[in-house]
Amino acid sequence: MINPQFQWCLPSGETPPRDWLEELEQVIESLGLASHLADWSGLLLWQRGWRNRHEIQGFLNPDDYIASSPFAFGSEMDEAIARLITAHTHHEKVAIWGDFDADGLTATAVLWEGLGQFFTQTTQLHYYVPNRFTESHGLSKAGIDDLAQWGCTLMVTCDTGSTAHPELTYAQELGIEVIVTDHHTLPETRPPVVALINPRQLPQAHPLVNLSGVAVAYKLVEALYDRLPEVPQQPLATLLDLVAIGLIADLVALQGDCRYLTQVGLRQLEQQAKQGIRPGVTKLLELCKRTGDRPSDVAFGIGPRINAVSRIHGDARFGVELLTSRDRTQAETLALDAELANTRRKELQATVMRQATEQLTNLDRSTTQVIILSDPQWSPGVLGLVASQIAQAYGRPTILFQTETTPQTGATLMARGSARSVKQIDLYDLVQAQSHLLTSFGGHPYAAGLTLPVANLSLFAAGINRTVRSQLPTTDLTQPPPLSIDLEVTVEDLGRDLFKALKLLEPYGMGNPIPRLLLKNVQIASVRDLSLKDQRGGKQRYFKVVFEVRDPTTQAAFPGHWWGHRRSDLPEGRYDIVAELDFNAFKRRYEVRLIDMQSSQITATPTRIPPGTQWIVDHRDAPNPTAPPPVMATCPTDWSDFAAHRRTSAPLTLAYSPPAPIHPETVWQQWIGIAKYLARTGDRKPLLQIQAKLDMSERTLQIGLQCLQDLGFTIQTTDQHLTIIQQPTPPTAQRYTQTADAFLAAVREEQFRRHYFYEVSPATMQQVLGAL
Repeated sequence: MINPQFQWCLPSGETPPRDWLEELEQVIESLGLASHLADWSGLLLWQRGWRNRHEIQGFLNPDDYIASSPFAFGSEMDEAIARLITAHTHHEKVAIWGDFDADGLTATAVLWEGLGQFFTQTTQLHYYVPNRFTESHGLSKAGIDDLAQWGCTLMVTCDTGSTAHPELTYAQELGIEVIVTDHHTLPETRPPVVALINPRQLPQAHPLVNLSGVAVAYKLVEALYDRLPEVPQQPLATLLDLVAIGLIADLVALQGDCRYLTQVGLRQLEQQAKQGIRPGVTKLLELCKRTGDRPSDVAFGIGPRINAVSRIHGDARFGVELLTSRDRTQAETLALDAELANTRRKELQATVMRQATEQLTNLDRSTTQVIILSDPQWSPGVLGLVASQIAQAYGRPTILFQTETTPQTGATLMARGSARSVKQIDLYDLVQAQSHLLTSFGGHPYAAGLTLPVANLSLFAAGINRTVRSQLPTTDLTQPPPLSIDLEVTVEDLGRDLFKALKLLEPYGMGNPIPRLLLKNVQIASVRDLSLKDQRGGKQRYFKVVFEVRDPTTQAAFPGHWWGHRRSDLPEGRYDIVAELDFNAFKRRYEVRLIDMQSSQITATPTRIPPGTQWIVDHRDAPNPTAPPPVMATCPTDWSDFAAHRRTSAPLTLAYSPPAPIHPETVWQQWIGIAKYLARTGDRKPLLQIQAKLDMSERTLQIGLQCLQDLGFTIQTTDQHLTIIQQPTPPTAQRYTQTADAFLAAVREEQFRRHYFYEVSPATMQQVLGAL
């Protein structure tokens, strides 16, 4: 198991004002809880920037939150509902196109049950979930052919479809109209669909902007319930447990409506588990020894088991039956299949992790920005999980590939990979910049899947590392990510009251991380190993260490565990430890989950983060203010551009002008003109001078250099100067157009980013930068 030494970052130590705490105590009492819980929860809320009582009330209690209307999606939702009503009126055949991960499966289940109130299941309503191994994510023409043969005239996608322009065009040619519900990257041009419902179309600060696939699907059903309220027989709230499962499993930011839907969904999940409304889900909770009232019950219990069957067998259609079947015998059988598949998944994941760790020992990480590893024997179903483990441990984007060793029917050897990112690094952009080497690619900023010829792997690795060096020159990826600590506590503090105070802020997730607790100078004792077993009693290669943490001054003791470790990793002694407080539902006791530890004698002084005060001064409307440094005078194109200014002792003044409205074609012509001039004269120009002249970022410059090479120019970049040795013969029209399109896309993306950073509010900036 990987365990690099983290840099610990403590909060400022600033305490909230007494009058603010008194208001919080009133809010907590209104929830039927003891007011003294405000001591812990109030400190955590204050440190995370919460100041307004009304907002805190809605944050803590979903009953006080005003949820957004599904019609906030505007005309896209209006068109979608109008088309569904037409299909309902004329008894058309409607198909749902889903996906095989937990978000996609729960989204499919939501549409299957929700639309099933308006269209007869099986005869009028059908769902299609691709095979993870043979079809991969997204739409396919073969699948669309199957739906056309069934007689489908309307297809509703969920968690996919935004960028599937060729497949959507093909569906249109076959007479199938499409409503896309998705949350992945938007296309440059709108596809031929009835409606495209995607939260990325909304403003960045909109409370719906972080919705996952299942939540977007739920909003579509909610809108249809609103327009045809007399038709449904099943209450809309029955779907909320499925929404919570998908939201938590997809690791979206649990803010705004995402947090609200997760809160009310967990209520529904706990209720249905007691009543057995969904016997498959109830059985899953029983198998993982959880109750369904906490997000960790989904993240570590239900979610991995739903995902496991497609990771092991490829076919994930069973997942919809598992989630929606009311036949207890069938549902419980499916749940047991999922449990056994999850056991196998753990074994495969441990094997791939061990082999990847061995490869990492031979990798020079001081010169590698993106970790890229491959092996022909790795199971493709667990590559994303292991890539996520490595990315989190080493603090840098990670891509793992399964490579073919024997071509199929003489075809090119292919490498199929899964990628995961960290530190707000936009992985989608990084991979897309190498699109000329890929055969397929899809995903979002933090996770992606890609396929490319094995012969292109080394070029891909060199290109993506070069892109990171140019985009993030000030980001040190050679060090593990800092470990942010929320509260310093004692062993005596651990227990029921602290747990209830922290539980008050659940659900935790992206945007609201699980609180990490620092316990200083404690003893670790009674250390022993445990090996976990599956439902059949067979041993797994999966371990954890259990121990007691003791206060040597009072002898107070508290149980704890450390997943994936052996006793040799935790010798008895005195340590400063970082841990999370949890409740073990099986043993009915509170425990700490160890995150990191350092010897008490050698613990470095933790970095203290300044208080959550307003530290960004906005003078973008007056670009030349008389303000002391630091001043940001150039419009950024990425969050990493703030690295030199972030959280300094003095406020950061934004003093950049609005981006110049230059047409991308003009920039392209200037770029080609410079290249031809340098090739003709043999002159040597500083790259920074060219950047300044064309007002382009380092990322766009690097793409431009690649485009010149693609056109046949022979270039050299030494000592930050550009020399062009040879001008090519004129390229074909097709090659010129393809190359120009790549450059124009980069310029448009840069212009979009500059516009965003000119318009984004200081509050949003501060929130994002504070999380980096």
